[in-house]
Amino acid sequence: MKIDANKIEKRLSALETEVAELKNNGQNRSLPWWEKIVGVFENDEDFDKAMQFGREYRESLRPPIIEDTKS
Repeated sequence: MKIDANKIEKRLSALETEVAELKNNGQNRSLPWWEKIVGVFENDEDFDKAMQFGREYRESLRPPIIEDTKS
């Protein structure tokens, strides 16, 4: 069996390049979308008001609580 040094050198070079790219991708990973927006509405009165309106609307959709009058 004959070993082709040029072929091995090319394969090794390609592997080294791929490993370097994989290492760089791990370091340059961008943040998930939700981490980019965390805190953007902190202390925002308009946002707080919108959340309150939404909460009130969702609560208005709930069926009324009927209390047990037998006790």
